[in-house]
Amino acid sequence: MRPIIQIEDIKLLVDCFYGKVQEDELLAPIFNGRIADKWPEHMEKMYRFWQTVLLGEHTYLGSPFAPHAHLPVDHTHFERWLQLFYETIDGLFEGEKAEEAKWRAGKMAEMFQLKIAYRQQHGLT
Repeated sequence: MRPIIQIEDIKLLVDCFYGKVQEDELLAPIFNGRIADKWPEHMEKMYRFWQTVLLGEHTYLGSPFAPHAHLPVDHTHFERWLQLFYETIDGLFEGEKAEEAKWRAGKMAEMFQLKIAYRQQHGLT
């Protein structure tokens, strides 16, 4: 177990986590269906996102919610996403940044879930 302190740690986190997502019975159909053959580009974007969030190195530009706005997901999908994320963090890392990553992932999942549910309820998807 080690702390998250550099881009190599971010890459390990992202690679391990999305490796699990791509194989997960619930999440794989959604992610693989949406991302298709663009996984390398997605991974690069996720490296930049978490590098910006956790290391304060501003390499990510964009709006994280927009690509998720029309996904056919609900609370069950977010619970599983968080379970895999926490499992990945806890299996690889420790320390302040590891805890921050879990906290931020939880807040992001909560916000995305609320926004997607709102869009679904109001016919905006």
